[in-house]
Amino acid sequence: MNSQVRRLILDLGPLLIFFAAFKLGGFFVATAAFMVAILTALVIGYALERKLSPMPLFTAVLVLIFGGLTLYLQSEVFLKVKVTILYAFFGIILLGGLATGRLFIKYVFGHAFDLDEPGWRKLTLRWGIFCLVLAALNESVWRLTSTETWVDFKVWGILPLILLFAVAQTPLLLRHAQDEKTPDGK
Repeated sequence: MNSQVRRLILDLGPLLIFFAAFKLGGFFVATAAFMVAILTALVIGYALERKLSPMPLFTAVLVLIFGGLTLYLQSEVFLKVKVTILYAFFGIILLGGLATGRLFIKYVFGHAFDLDEPGWRKLTLRWGIFCLVLAALNESVWRLTSTETWVDFKVWGILPLILLFAVAQTPLLLRHAQDEKTPDGK
């Protein structure tokens, strides 16, 4: 199995397990299943890649903390707000890094794209703002709709938005791609 497909399965698997468990057993069953699934995905990812990527690790820590609070206090609020905190954190890190001259997005996408510096800055700005928009959107949805609507939105709303946003960055990626040089430097 190709490593990108494997990574996609490990990243999306816990979310799909959360969704299925919610439909079958409710929010608290889904929260417990999500916690187990995200830990399992981390262990499998580490076993296959011999490293823990910072983003999945940070996400797992948030899921365990906020999922644990959700189960212990029997309150859905904690897991719902975890999504807001996650996207706000990523947005602030990206925009804060941009403001201080650190392009953290290179750590995430540097293996996939080779962009010039203006391209990395524009991509960082766009993703930083987009993450903050996702945080605000999640906050609105969980506060203004039912839990079932929020779960559906979390799985079938946020994921397509991220995919569409990523595809919409293609012109920027093409415009700022570094020219590949041949081995002789030409």
